[in-house]
Amino acid sequence: MSGRLISARLATLARRTASNTPRRLFFNTSNQLPAGGLLRTEAGLRLVQRRAWPFGSYALHNVPAARSISFARVIPKLVGKFATAGAAAGGAVIAGVSYIQYQAGQAGSWAVDVFNRTKDGASEVAGGALDTASGIFDQLGRGWSKTKEDLESVEKPEWLQKLLAREESGGSGGGQGGGKEPQEPKKSGAGTVAAGAAALGYSQDDEEDKEQAERIARDEQMMMLTKKMIEIRGLLQTVGQSESLTLPSIVVIGSQSSGKSSVLEAIVGHEFLPKGHNMVTRRPIELTLVHTPDAQAEYGEFPALGLGKVSDFTQIQKTLTDLNLAVPASDCVSDDPIQLRIHSPNVPDLSLIDLPGYIQVTGRDQPTELKEKIAQLCEKYIRPPNVILAISAADVDLANSTALRASRKVDPRGERTIGVITKMDLVDPDRGASLLNDKKYALRLGYVGVVCRVPSTASGPKLFNRGSANVQTAIAKNENAYFSSHSEFSPESQLSVGTGNLKKKLMHVLEQTMAASLKTTSEAISRELAEATYEYKVQYNERPLSAESYLAESLDAFKHSFRGFSDQFGRQQVRELLKHELDQQVLNLLAQRYWNRPLEDLSVPLPETDPLSHLPKADIEGEDQIWQIKLDSSSASLTKLGVGRLATSVVANALQAHIDHLVLTSRFAAHPFARQAITEASTSILKDLSYDIADELEICIKPYKYRIEVEDNEWAKGRENVTNVLKEELKVCEAAVKKLEDQMGGRKKVRDVIAFIDRVRTGQVVLEGDGVGGAGGFSASLLTKGREAVFLRDRADVLKMRLLAVKSKQCATKKNKYHCPEVFLDAVADKLTTTADLFLDAELLSKFYYIFPRELDARLGRGLSQSEIDRFAREDPKIRRHLDVVRRKDLLEHVLKEMESLRQLEAREKRYSRREVKEERRKGGWSLF
Repeated sequence: MSGRLISARLATLARRTASNTPRRLFFNTSNQLPAGGLLRTEAGLRLVQRRAWPFGSYALHNVPAARSISFARVIPKLVGKFATAGAAAGGAVIAGVSYIQYQAGQAGSWAVDVFNRTKDGASEVAGGALDTASGIFDQLGRGWSKTKEDLESVEKPEWLQKLLAREESGGSGGGQGGGKEPQEPKKSGAGTVAAGAAALGYSQDDEEDKEQAERIARDEQMMMLTKKMIEIRGLLQTVGQSESLTLPSIVVIGSQSSGKSSVLEAIVGHEFLPKGHNMVTRRPIELTLVHTPDAQAEYGEFPALGLGKVSDFTQIQKTLTDLNLAVPASDCVSDDPIQLRIHSPNVPDLSLIDLPGYIQVTGRDQPTELKEKIAQLCEKYIRPPNVILAISAADVDLANSTALRASRKVDPRGERTIGVITKMDLVDPDRGASLLNDKKYALRLGYVGVVCRVPSTASGPKLFNRGSANVQTAIAKNENAYFSSHSEFSPESQLSVGTGNLKKKLMHVLEQTMAASLKTTSEAISRELAEATYEYKVQYNERPLSAESYLAESLDAFKHSFRGFSDQFGRQQVRELLKHELDQQVLNLLAQRYWNRPLEDLSVPLPETDPLSHLPKADIEGEDQIWQIKLDSSSASLTKLGVGRLATSVVANALQAHIDHLVLTSRFAAHPFARQAITEASTSILKDLSYDIADELEICIKPYKYRIEVEDNEWAKGRENVTNVLKEELKVCEAAVKKLEDQMGGRKKVRDVIAFIDRVRTGQVVLEGDGVGGAGGFSASLLTKGREAVFLRDRADVLKMRLLAVKSKQCATKKNKYHCPEVFLDAVADKLTTTADLFLDAELLSKFYYIFPRELDARLGRGLSQSEIDRFAREDPKIRRHLDVVRRKDLLEHVLKEMESLRQLEAREKRYSRREVKEERRKGGWSLF
């Protein structure tokens, strides 16, 4: 609740009290009043009751008590000034009570003089005036108590709570005086003087406390501005930063062994920078310090590496060393920065860049261009608007300072350069003081002297002792001990010394630099945003896209195509697959037991005891029972082939092949990660289902292993199907013969080779060595292909013969199944196919179609982390570019909003500054009126 609200409430109470004054018409004033009526309040009350004052006037309308109206007007101003501190309010109450008493006493004296002729009547009037004033004061007291209770219930900022608590503790003595009873009117003059003095003292304290509170608030606002700007810098680094969009940082430069690393480590409080010989620092280190007051531990982060929070600063140092040494010695240095963020309650919010140290002479094992490359790298970073932190050792004359010489090139007037003189304890105090007061190489931001080392211990003269403890306190004690022991660095000298002062200066300079760059940075961000928006509109038609939405769309499209496949691939397709596979098994059995075999050599073949040409006229129940045995064994081989496992494997392979085809024709074709995930999902599901389903299917077809009965319709169907199968096989043979003719040099060449082989097999030609070295004018390779051609010719003749047999009347009935083994085996295969496709459709297909989409959601949806989703989307170059544009646009919009809020904060700070100037111009006390 503000002071204006309190004053408004008190003013209302004052007016309400005045309006409640009793009024009556005047009838008679001749009554005699007793003497001493000034001290008789009941006499004044009787006079008020019979005196007819004008309507709207007070009972003391014609006495000085009428100035209570002015008192009511001053109440808002009075309370408004006392609202900021409880102790000041107590002083105001003392002054107010004393003043009321004084006015009441003056009113009584003046009334005695005016109404001297009416004596007791005037006394009663004065007594009534005193009661009225007392009533007003009581009413004001009750209102003030109520307002104070309301103020206590209001939630106040933390800085205001601390301020009020401090002032309450400091003003407790003044509050005791306010609880005394009012003095008599004759003593009110002294009370008024004392109260006025107290009010004047409280007014001065009030102004000082108010200014202090405003300074604290402004400091917090500036710290917030710096923190926000550092956050914005980190955001812009994640999407790339153009040359025109640069945010200020503090660039640390200095020669090797000048103490540059020691200064940074003293600010942080830990040893974390790489150490060693042969130039360990080869890359810029963008060091961002984040002040975390509520953090329980200090830790570092490498945003580009994704190592998480590293609380061991020794590990941070090792990582920095490895990253620097990864730069080949032939390349000298690299301008690829290393990003490191350190979160700690002991560091300020700063953005620093540590660069390789300047060298004067290159070593034998160093490239000759090393010196120039380091200078070029440093010159790139110390350009405006960056602040330069030039490190120079105290034992080196400033005229020979490499850091100051480099800063003069880009900052000739020294407006952006802070000089830091290290190793102050290595020179005489007079020499150190003269360096800090140097006018020949003057810098607008001045010099700071530091001693960034901890005293040597028994463990060795190290800069810091390795460990997790923060050494800022030890450094501060060491610096304080040194500088306080020399009068040259006393506070009267106005020299800036110590790491603490250096941190304060860095914070102040960075705050001012960042505040000054708000406008230009906002304009640069606006330009970048306009370019990103134009590219987003022209190239992508303002189509929103994110890694999550792209993955969801791709997954939905793939599942939609899978749903279409599941509608098309059902029992009929499974039957066709299984029947084709079993037809091939039937052909294999026929070839093994009925048809010709491939020629293994060119020797004369043995005569056949049961040629296939004799089958149509064979006596199955007589001497030619061999054909019955062949058919029964072939049927048993077919049913005991392992149809369950074979059928399950065929269908599972077909499903996997279709899934692979769907992947190649979907968006996932450009995403190896997604292809692998989908393949693994389908493979694991089919593998898990196949084991149980294959065994269960074997149990279903087990009865066919012992006896098979074929119906007439099944026989007719088998006869028709096997005719087509034999025709297809005949076509395959003829195609193979055609291919051999092309390979052997034509049909004539094939005929000549076949004729030679026939003569050899009939004994007309004797061949030595089986034609290994060639024979008959033909090479060994031609003879090998010739044997193939003879086999295909004989197979084609057998197929033609069996086609005629299947089409004959003999194979029209199932009674002649032994004369027509092809038809019977095809009918058996059809029975097995019917059983298998029914079972596989109910078990394998239905379960796979149910489980697979859900497994996809688990593997490519809920099961993926954000980094995996981003990696998936960025595997496609087009999508990666689209995502970069969208992300850059969104991030720039977010950063621009943050910048606008910071600019408003800066404008508010400027208004405070202008108001502070005006307050200084009209300094002075205030009065009640």
